[in-house]
Amino acid sequence: MSYPQLYTPEEHLAAAQDKLGIPPIVVICGSTRFMAEMADADRALTWAGNIVIKPACDMKAPHPLWDDPDEAEAGKKRLDDLHRAKIRLANWVLVVGDYVGDSTLAEIKYAREKGKTVHFTHPEVDPQGTPDA
Repeated sequence: MSYPQLYTPEEHLAAAQDKLGIPPIVVICGSTRFMAEMADADRALTWAGNIVIKPACDMKAPHPLWDDPDEAEAGKKRLDDLHRAKIRLANWVLVVGDYVGDSTLAEIKYAREKGKTVHFTHPEVDPQGTPDA
């Protein structure tokens, strides 16, 4: 006797997006030094009909939310976890900028482990050396 294959959570999400008519979801990754470039990419991708999710907190810029060093450290952890959730939600990832630091490198690795296609505004910074198809 054979049993039906159960859907993975990713397959459930894709089916729900399709049934609800939700456009592709793109998550933008990159160093916060590229916040202006991320905003440009967000605008272009949104104009093209995508839902775009990008970093919203530049912790390198002073702000009362992360003035306290202890709270800043806890906040950084929350933001890292939140960004990984954004990657899981997304259909694909766009890495913005001509530099990839440790945090962005970890996000790229995580996205690829989750089977996400990763595109780059500057393909030469792809740690695999070849752009995803």
